[in-house]
Amino acid sequence: MTSRPRGGRVEALRGAVSGALWPLPAAAILAAVGLGIGLTELDQELAFGDDPIRFVFTGGPSAARTLLSAIASSLISATTLLFSLTIVTLQLASSQYSPRLLQTFVRDRVVQTCLGVLLGTFVYALVVLRTVRSADEAQGSSFVPRISVTVAFLLMLASVAALVTFLSHQTRQLRVETMMRDVHDESSRTRARLQERQGDQPDGPLPEVPGSARPLCARSSGFLVQVADGPLLEAVTGCGAVLLLDRRPGDPVVAGAPMAWAWPQGAGDAVPVDELEGALQRSVDLGHERGDVADPSYGLRKLVDIAARALSPGINDPTTAGHALSHVSALLGDAAVRDTWHRRLTDEDGAERLVLRSWTFPELLDLGVTQVRHYGREDLTVVDRLFGLLAEVAWRAHTPLQREALRHERDALVEQSCASPPPGRTAEDVQRWARTVDAALAGQWLRPAG
Repeated sequence: MTSRPRGGRVEALRGAVSGALWPLPAAAILAAVGLGIGLTELDQELAFGDDPIRFVFTGGPSAARTLLSAIASSLISATTLLFSLTIVTLQLASSQYSPRLLQTFVRDRVVQTCLGVLLGTFVYALVVLRTVRSADEAQGSSFVPRISVTVAFLLMLASVAALVTFLSHQTRQLRVETMMRDVHDESSRTRARLQERQGDQPDGPLPEVPGSARPLCARSSGFLVQVADGPLLEAVTGCGAVLLLDRRPGDPVVAGAPMAWAWPQGAGDAVPVDELEGALQRSVDLGHERGDVADPSYGLRKLVDIAARALSPGINDPTTAGHALSHVSALLGDAAVRDTWHRRLTDEDGAERLVLRSWTFPELLDLGVTQVRHYGREDLTVVDRLFGLLAEVAWRAHTPLQREALRHERDALVEQSCASPPPGRTAEDVQRWARTVDAALAGQWLRPAG
């Protein structure tokens, strides 16, 4: 009835690498260096001389140097252009939609691959260029690495294709619909990963913290990204304690403030606070920004940011807010598979030792609805879409906790909209919208009026 413990360090490293722009280009540069050295050695062994094989470079040392120099100089210019366009895209996404979208752009494999192809070809051309020799040079005989120069030409063609691909891809990426789709896909993958980790765990509230519990304080600050629960479970079990982590993935952690509770498993035992705080410090992954590794709310946060920014007076784009709410509706409906995402781990004897707090369905619903409801209260499109969102999620709700949370959000939306109906609508229209939510909660979908 518990999920399997995880080490966490490998996953933390994988998350850090996948969320960075440099690993794939760096790997391409290393591969280019190795390929340049290896092919020139092959050229040395084959030594075609004046009778090269077909379909390879047939020019002399001067022509080889000219070609390789042209490739290197043109590609460094193209790479500069690619970097410039990427920075412009990041600035636009940050200012126009949400700063949290930058992670999505940075981990974009198309951008990383195009950058890797251009940089790799540039480095390869330089590595091969250093081996070209003329007959009058110190080595005494000319040498043209014909296979290597031919491969450089082919890589140059691949670089042109990569640049065209990048320009086409960035044109699509600048569309807000594409950004929201990418956020939706990321959040869906996170939810699927968390659901797999949950296994057959009970779907229920957190255990009560007894009066004998002692607070465990954080020793550094940051956002909780994930927890290496395997080592932490081992440390808690060795201390004969039970630990409840009181921070959800994505929550801020402040050094010196309590972030967990620990209490002895047996009556009268003492809790080694210092030892447990040290184990907690080693096991939690705190970042300077949030991550979606174990946070089911992060995708919702990004979509709500887009909707709230679209509703600001400076942008005034309720259509984008409505599209964002459609993605929010789909994600909340998927999240309705469970009431809670808490994780419970036991020792070898089956005793519950470690409880990791996470997000609940009511918290996710509140995150996805409340802020947009506040900023879009005077817009007919947004209010109508919010009622539609609640009805769609209510149709997929299957537990009393979820239905109660939906009723709470419906009541808040009805109260706000009746007090100040959107332009062109009345309180009767608001009640009509509310009835669609009530019908969905009852397992019925209202037929359209004739």
